[in-house]
Amino acid sequence: MNFVSVRIITSDVQRLVRFYGEVTGMPVTVYTEDFAELTTPACTLAIGSTRTLMLFGGDIARPADNHTAILEFRVGDVDAEFARLSDLIKSTTVQQPTTMPWGNRSLLFRDPDGNLVNFFQPVSAEAIRKFDR
Repeated sequence: MNFVSVRIITSDVQRLVRFYGEVTGMPVTVYTEDFAELTTPACTLAIGSTRTLMLFGGDIARPADNHTAILEFRVGDVDAEFARLSDLIKSTTVQQPTTMPWGNRSLLFRDPDGNLVNFFQPVSAEAIRKFDR
């Protein structure tokens, strides 16, 4: 088995496409007005409109109502990313760059739908070994 994707359901696909394209600096492929994907070497972030829920049987998810998951992106330099994105995320920053007890430097902010996003960088020897396997 291989975990390959997380899908965010939103009422505004284009807004999230613009946001994730800007914060990651990566292209987001828009397949239809209801579905897009940001593909990284490790995983894909899919963005689906509320209309796609009908294909799964109806009202099974609510946009902008995530209270449990954090979307995590490994970056090369958390502090540089914070400086680059400070204007874009200044009103939605949850935690400025901080070194966590488990050895990652972390920047936590929210996307336009309120989903938590973590940009992290392994900084301790143990965390670096873990992520460089």
